[in-house]
Amino acid sequence: MTRKKQIILVVIVLLINFLLDRITKILAVNYLQGRETLSYFYDTVVLRYTENTGAFLSLGAGWPDWLKNILLLAVPIAVCLYGLYYCAFKLTDKKLVIAFVCVIGGGLGNLVDRLIYDFHVVDFLNFGIGSLRTGILNVADMSVTFAVIYLLVIQFKTDKNPEN
Repeated sequence: MTRKKQIILVVIVLLINFLLDRITKILAVNYLQGRETLSYFYDTVVLRYTENTGAFLSLGAGWPDWLKNILLLAVPIAVCLYGLYYCAFKLTDKKLVIAFVCVIGGGLGNLVDRLIYDFHVVDFLNFGIGSLRTGILNVADMSVTFAVIYLLVIQFKTDKNPEN
C-alpha cells in the first residue's frame, strides 16, 4: 500500500468511527436525556441515557481533577496522536492499521466528551439477555471492543499459521 493510500485509509477509518460516535451521542443527548429507558427485542437492547465521569466502567470517577487531567486526558491524547502517526507512517499491515485506528477513533470519541463535558462521557447502550448484561456504553466503546477482538482473531490466525 502506498503512503498516500495508507494515510487516506487512516483518515477514512478514523472519521467513520469518530463521526458515528459523535452523531449517536448527539442523538442520545437530544432524544434520551431526561426520558424513560427504551427497550427493544425483549430487553436485548436497552437505550438509557447516562454520563460516565471516569474511564472504563467508571474507573477513576472519584479521582482528583489533576490526576484525571493527566491519566484520563493528557496521556490518552498523546497515545492517540502517536498511534495515528504510527498507523499512517510506520505500520504496513492493512488489517492492523484498520484495527488500531478503530481503537484510536473510539478513544478520541470519548476524549472529546471528556474535554467538552467536563469529564462526563455520554453512554446510552446496554445489551444482554436476562441478567447477563453489558455495562452502559457508547459507540466509541463498541469500536474499541470490536477492534480489540479483531486484533485477537488476527493474532490467533497468525499464531496458527507460522507462514504469516
